[in-house]
Amino acid sequence: MAAASAASALPGSELAPGQAKIIDGTALAKSVRAGVKERVSQLKADNPSFDPRLVIVQVGEDSASSTYIRMKRLAAEECGFNFTHTHLPAGCTEVDIIKTVTDLNEDPTVDGILVQLPLGDHIDAEAERRVTEAVSPAKDVDGFHALNIGHLSSKACNPQFVPCTPAGVIKLLEQAGLDDLSGLRATVLGRSDIVGNPVVSLLRSKNCTVTQVHSRTKDLPSHLQDADIVVAAIGKPHFIKGEWLKKGSIVIDVGTNYIPDSTKKSGQRLVGDVDAESAAKVAAAITPVPGGVGPMTVAMLMDNVLRGAEKTLKERKAGLARGVTSPNPIQPLEKVPADIIVARSQKPKPISLIGKEIGLLPSELEPYGDVKAKVSLDVLKRLAHRRDGKYIVVAGITPTPLGEGKSTTTIGLAQALGAHLGKPAFACVRQPSQGPTFGIKGGAAGGGYSQVIPMEEFNLHLTGDNHAVQAANNLLAAGLDARMFHESTQKDGPLFDRLVPKKGGKRTFAPIMFRRLKKLGIDKTNPDDLTDDEKSRFARLDIDPETITWHRVTDTNDRYLREITVGESPTEKGITRKTAFDIAVASECMAVLALAKDLKDMRERLGRMVVCSSRKGDPITADDLGFGGALAVLMKDAIKPNLMQTIEGTPVFVHAGPFANIAHGNSSILADRVALKLAGLEEGENDSSSGYVITEAGFGADIGMEKFANIKCRESGLVPDAVVLVATVRALKTHGGGPEVSPGKPLAEAYSQENLELLEAGARSNLVKHISNAKKYGLKVVVAINKFTTDTDAELELVRKIAMENGADEAVPANHWALGGAGATDLAQAVIRQLEGQKSNFKFLYDLQMPLVEKIETIAKEMYGASGIQLDALAEKQLAEYTRQGFGHLPICMAKTPLSLSHDPALKGAPTGFTVPIREAKLSAGAGFIYPQVGAISTMPGLSTRPGAFDIDLDEDGNVVGLA
Repeated sequence: MAAASAASALPGSELAPGQAKIIDGTALAKSVRAGVKERVSQLKADNPSFDPRLVIVQVGEDSASSTYIRMKRLAAEECGFNFTHTHLPAGCTEVDIIKTVTDLNEDPTVDGILVQLPLGDHIDAEAERRVTEAVSPAKDVDGFHALNIGHLSSKACNPQFVPCTPAGVIKLLEQAGLDDLSGLRATVLGRSDIVGNPVVSLLRSKNCTVTQVHSRTKDLPSHLQDADIVVAAIGKPHFIKGEWLKKGSIVIDVGTNYIPDSTKKSGQRLVGDVDAESAAKVAAAITPVPGGVGPMTVAMLMDNVLRGAEKTLKERKAGLARGVTSPNPIQPLEKVPADIIVARSQKPKPISLIGKEIGLLPSELEPYGDVKAKVSLDVLKRLAHRRDGKYIVVAGITPTPLGEGKSTTTIGLAQALGAHLGKPAFACVRQPSQGPTFGIKGGAAGGGYSQVIPMEEFNLHLTGDNHAVQAANNLLAAGLDARMFHESTQKDGPLFDRLVPKKGGKRTFAPIMFRRLKKLGIDKTNPDDLTDDEKSRFARLDIDPETITWHRVTDTNDRYLREITVGESPTEKGITRKTAFDIAVASECMAVLALAKDLKDMRERLGRMVVCSSRKGDPITADDLGFGGALAVLMKDAIKPNLMQTIEGTPVFVHAGPFANIAHGNSSILADRVALKLAGLEEGENDSSSGYVITEAGFGADIGMEKFANIKCRESGLVPDAVVLVATVRALKTHGGGPEVSPGKPLAEAYSQENLELLEAGARSNLVKHISNAKKYGLKVVVAINKFTTDTDAELELVRKIAMENGADEAVPANHWALGGAGATDLAQAVIRQLEGQKSNFKFLYDLQMPLVEKIETIAKEMYGASGIQLDALAEKQLAEYTRQGFGHLPICMAKTPLSLSHDPALKGAPTGFTVPIREAKLSAGAGFIYPQVGAISTMPGLSTRPGAFDIDLDEDGNVVGLA
């Protein structure tokens, strides 16, 4: 439409007969907001989790800024946006402001960020620019970022966001009837990056001839008299006169100027850059001030926020679903190479990319190099509102000493779900101990084309958690022996004085000492107020050496540390005692790490650990010794789960490594909780969008799964949806009467050739018993038949048939070792089917209020098939003492052989009628369980004649070789 004829199409009222039409910005802004509101409502109806969010950052108490923010808040709420006002104190530094902006950039719930200017007199123009540049271009709904403004100047003219005021100017011109600007001439007064320059770029992108000038331009009136469109943004009240304008032009007045006006309560009046009275006699249309560009600026801000939210929604729909990582394809070889060769054949994705894909904020990821990272527990607070994802525990039948591939199945299933079926899928596994890695077992990263990479990082130091556990354990051991020494060589008075020394002439208790005072019933806070008796009770723990259960640890298989004597140095004055070393992961500190719910809970559990008793029979804890806080300090970073990836690029949480015999043998509660939230559902999302968390339980289901259910689930409050029970033809043949399987020895012919008779006998005994055990917890059971290269189709089908006849909900052969996730897609689909159907009805095996002996007997009968238990005198005494001390309510963590359902490794299949001998029972008060020892259980493995360490070395390029 030509400019001269525009007036006939304009809405709004005239100033006076024969004068310009008013382009009503207020009415147009209302229409724009209504359109945004309608679009938001539609998107929310179609996508319940759609929740556009605008955050405005304000520094200080500038009244004009506060007014503008109120206007934007009202508009945002009207449009159905989530609005947040982040108010920083006056004088806030540039660094603090940028930190706030950076955090908002990283928050995926934020679609738009606006930094309200000015920031205060202490922030100069250069610093102000740095702050606005800190806003991510993808969230810069003000359109002030250099990248967005720069894109305006390109021929493509396709910035993520157009500055709000210039966008409003174009919208007002359209409202004036100028849908097509081709061939028109425009003059823009003003050269600011916020208004003038962007308006020029937008007009030129619409094939309008533009002249840009400033108020001091020579012959300014002549420039204006040639213009069909005039945009004024110079900040000079009533500067542009009507006689300067072309007859029938369209005038957009962006000016905001205050002039004195005694008729106003405030004493001033808002006017524009154009002398409206004279301009109205010449122009075809003009925007008023106020009521023109101002309301449109806020309306276009709302439009920008919606655009940002729509872009995020579109990307999520067009690309990966939330929490699904981009696959890292593999090319399996027909003959699967050694694990380390397979692992080396794949280049890991950057761990920062994994973190981003699964929904972690950069601030929640603490990289240790490029392939592993710790995850901040802050993610649990941020995602607390989400419903948890699906929770699956991987257990197994009774294994051979070679292992049956639970870790491999855990990883393969996660790869199938995540890399092949497009589901959010997380594997949660334990960190291996260095001892077995260099001993017989080798690594624990999975195997073949279903493993965690880089496998050498996984199997060795990782992020140092095991070392932190070792350091904490040994600090407590040192403190225990030192306390015994000092008590034996000092009288009560000097002992108290040294424990609570004068500093500056005054004694004060260390904060941890108040825990012991409270335990003793002493409510005094001044050490000098204690009576002599109270001082003695406080200072003298009176440890009974015969009751000490706390050992030192090392993460090496060292048989010669199974029994040692300490205190042999002359400086220890003949105070010696027999003790021992355990493997580091057998430390109660490791079990505490795995069961802690947060940092505070870990601190309390560490302090509650009982290391011995006094001669009066009172339990003595780490806090009594004064070391609970120091232990927590050593383990404060270890509590954060470690993030790695499978060979196909799906996420793996590696955290904690408690032994599955003397401890509960499961990865940490925290890793599972973080994974369940990342795999979880936002409000309104359908269950079909849920992700899957696959957590592995150590050894057979009679040990790992039983402890997962009765210990880990009690502590976490998490409820599993199903169990994947791993079975192999090899192990079932063993349970059917096959020859012995031993590490380092060739397998008998029965395991490499088809033998349905042995297989059926083993399946109808051991497999059926484990299915029955899982069903006692009310769980869905999916049997994963882990395929080996020597297995025949007939053997796999026989196992499947027997499993289905005896209570399994599904039974599926899986070849993930040779094919990766592609070999486990049938297994994954079976899991999906079962979890979409009728829910499991999870229940515990026993009530915690049952006497300790009854709980032990229940496990032996129900899980192992025993006829009963036999308590040795020592065990009977210990259980009675623990009950007297107030620990009778704790769950039971049975320490027994993993090689049989019974206590005897030689008893294969599913033996019955046997009696389980309980030789002793130990207390893990911090972890929160009692572990009866069944038969001889070693807490310190030894190296064999030819340990795995013989094969481990570095090549010429410094790469690890020989790690199995």
